[in-house]
Amino acid sequence: MPELLIAAVVIAALFFDFVNGFHDTANAIATSVLTRALSIPSAIAMAAGLNFLGALVGTHVAATIGKGIVDPSEVTALVVLAALIGAVLWNTVTWYWGLPSSSSHALIGGLVGAVSAAETSVGFQGGMLTYSYQYSVFNVHGLSKIGLALVISPVAGLLAGFLLMIALMWIFRHFAPTKLNQWFRRLQVLSAASMAFSHGGNDAQKTMGIITMALVAGGLLGSFEVPLWVKVLCAAVMAAGTAVGGWRIIKTVGRKVMSLAAIHGFAAETSGALVIQTCTHIGAPVSTTHVISSCIMGVGASRRLTAVRWRVAGQIVLAWIVTLPLCMALGAIIYWVIS
Repeated sequence: MPELLIAAVVIAALFFDFVNGFHDTANAIATSVLTRALSIPSAIAMAAGLNFLGALVGTHVAATIGKGIVDPSEVTALVVLAALIGAVLWNTVTWYWGLPSSSSHALIGGLVGAVSAAETSVGFQGGMLTYSYQYSVFNVHGLSKIGLALVISPVAGLLAGFLLMIALMWIFRHFAPTKLNQWFRRLQVLSAASMAFSHGGNDAQKTMGIITMALVAGGLLGSFEVPLWVKVLCAAVMAAGTAVGGWRIIKTVGRKVMSLAAIHGFAAETSGALVIQTCTHIGAPVSTTHVISSCIMGVGASRRLTAVRWRVAGQIVLAWIVTLPLCMALGAIIYWVIS
């Protein structure tokens, strides 16, 4: 029975990885497609391949997710399964509505909610409803690190996009716009590639961390160390999900936030890749959706504030804000139901 439960966790985690791939494909390729630097098939094929390669480099983020929130020995495979089901449900709903919400927020929120539900005891004593809650199971330092990364990374993306765009406009201020866009349309292939590689490096590691957590919790691993088969499987499944594509979110991230030229797409993708790679290097799980959306807003604001369609941007920010608490609630409810 425990082996079957862990198998269910692995399958659910890989499904989350797949959904994450097609949900977040837009992060790497939206601007390149909408500026016509790449065709949709070419962009998706490139993103899939580089997502796979990026996912195989390092496990710092996997360690943060797998043991930075809660000690794997303190949870059960059922808790992990509930967290994954909640995250997949939320990702599917937001994909359907074309909202670029955060898979990171969904997974972390689902895990915190499921662990909280597992650590809460409810009963009756003396005719009154009572409950107790075990707070010490959480790693406060790890949660603080994750929380800071999730909050700071969009701000860093906004500033990076703004500053890089200002620098590019000053450096190329004497160049004809038509010729400039031709050059940057070619350079966008490189910036989109770096964004796809960065996405694989940060996002696929979250699934690796969750699967390894379940293996430790189920007693199949003695210590937290991501097995090679987990790395390869997560990388391959995310690449497959990326290959399916995500045209709904491509339109929201690119076209609806602001009108893009090739130089804007290059600035947004380059600044986004820099922020994500920096966070991956220090083991901080971030939302690639948040980062690239913020970079696009920063690039637009460098032209003028009205260049950004702030109503659409506000809808994106709202999706960011509600994802964490809603997925916490989903994780808790699903744990109570399946337990």
